[in-house]
Amino acid sequence: MNGLTLMAVVIVCLWLGYHFYGRWLEKTWGIDPNAKTPAALRNDGKDYQPASRLSVFAHQFTSITGAGPVTGPIIAAMFGWLPALLWIIIGGIFFGAVQDFTALYASVRNGGKSMGMIIEQYVGRFGRQLFLAFCWLFTLLVIAAFADMIAATFNGFTKTGEQNMPNAAAASISMIYIVGAVIFGLFQKYVKPSSGLQLAVGIAMMIAMLAMGIAWPIYADADTWRVVVFLYAFAASVMPMWILKQPRDFLSMFLLFGMIIAGVVGVFVTNPTINMPAFVGWEVKGLDLFPILFVTIACGAISGFHSLVSSGTSSKMIANETDMRPVGYGAMLVECVLGALALTIVCAAASTTGQLPSGTPFQLFSGAVAGFLTNTFGLPADISACVLTMCVSALAMTTVDAVARIGRMSFQELFATTDGREKGPVAKFLSNTWVSTLLTLGGGWFLCLAGYMNIWPLFGSANQLLGALVLTALAVFLQSTGRKGWMLWVPMTVMFVVTMTALVQALLKIAAAWSAGTFVFMTHGLQAIIAIALIVLALLVVYHCVGRLFKGGKQDATGAANAA
Repeated sequence: MNGLTLMAVVIVCLWLGYHFYGRWLEKTWGIDPNAKTPAALRNDGKDYQPASRLSVFAHQFTSITGAGPVTGPIIAAMFGWLPALLWIIIGGIFFGAVQDFTALYASVRNGGKSMGMIIEQYVGRFGRQLFLAFCWLFTLLVIAAFADMIAATFNGFTKTGEQNMPNAAAASISMIYIVGAVIFGLFQKYVKPSSGLQLAVGIAMMIAMLAMGIAWPIYADADTWRVVVFLYAFAASVMPMWILKQPRDFLSMFLLFGMIIAGVVGVFVTNPTINMPAFVGWEVKGLDLFPILFVTIACGAISGFHSLVSSGTSSKMIANETDMRPVGYGAMLVECVLGALALTIVCAAASTTGQLPSGTPFQLFSGAVAGFLTNTFGLPADISACVLTMCVSALAMTTVDAVARIGRMSFQELFATTDGREKGPVAKFLSNTWVSTLLTLGGGWFLCLAGYMNIWPLFGSANQLLGALVLTALAVFLQSTGRKGWMLWVPMTVMFVVTMTALVQALLKIAAAWSAGTFVFMTHGLQAIIAIALIVLALLVVYHCVGRLFKGGKQDATGAANAA
């Protein structure tokens, strides 16, 4: 097998999925191009703000495309490239893209409500509180992991104390990007440029910011950058979307698309040979293909976090319902391309004996794409390294600011009242934007200090379990509003079985460590607490959702009309 054939198969399959299955879903559930969206009806200049299709796509794509589509497929390659590739294609088309699109659709049809509030409308208040508690706990894991990852990427010094120019330049570019995003946001709001002018100015700004960052690198250690990242996450959580988050996502899109295009073109030009075996075995290094493969490859196939972006922020920016399929379904499939690209490049870099080269997944991927930029496009090696390091950090940075905002909103919605009652003084205080942001980021900071790697093994399971819960809730929404929802039943069942199996296995390993006398609280204790909390919350959410699902029938006429 060669890289060109593999990538061609992936791109064709994903295009067919988007063109036929995505369009069929759109026609089955119904799209009204003349309907006023929540962004137009509730335009508040903060969260609700109509945006162009390209801007919303940029926000959705950059927010959901974190480290997952690069790291997951590369780690899963230990089972061989074929299982990973099949899961990326099948999972992307029938699991992940369906979840993202349906969550966006349900939110737009329900006034831009988040998944938690949608669950309350169709399942009940207790179900909403359970789901939001699960979401908030999950966001703490994401904040801790990605903030620490960014700080390590920006670290301007090697282990021996020498200056690390690519990392320092990437940090400098990222800081310039934040300032540039604010300027670009003001430009979009007050100049109101055409889509063509936005595109031209955005590309010009990106090139200028890259040049400035490379020329003036910022050297600081990981501890300093960790503080800076949390300060940025706080600002991105409380500032209006249009002035920072939305324009930064738009500008970051060029970096990420450039990285993907460079990688795909590099594969098509060099046509590397895939040296990894197609299938290694059902058990590798003591790990079973089921459920590890489906938990390891999350963002490249299905990720529960995506639904929080679809319903938490993107739904409040959709200007026309016809934009929902390109944004919800399309962005996920582009992320699948990135996952397949990472798998192809690294499996081609493997030795003829099927052994992957040493290094982290990001180092392997960025090194290979940087090589494409140098060998195929003639870009100097040091500049290629800086650009790819920046692209890697952009993947994590756009996830941190999105999940910090979503975590803050989930915490606020825990105390929301929908029956006309006034909040008590404690609820008012905790749901204050600044207080809820501080508490959310404080939880993420604590996990950083505790060492996020201690709870990282549960991240994949929590993410996929969130996807199972969202699919179950969305099935209830579709049934309650008289729409076909059977296409969600297989994905939600498979993901629930996969993730519960993975969490139970994790608890069994913790129990074995206790029996062997190797139990360490900061490692095994944190894992046990989080795993048990996730399992209990998930079982309660599923109990309420499935109970509602099997009762059958539509909701009351008023609710159905509002969601129609």
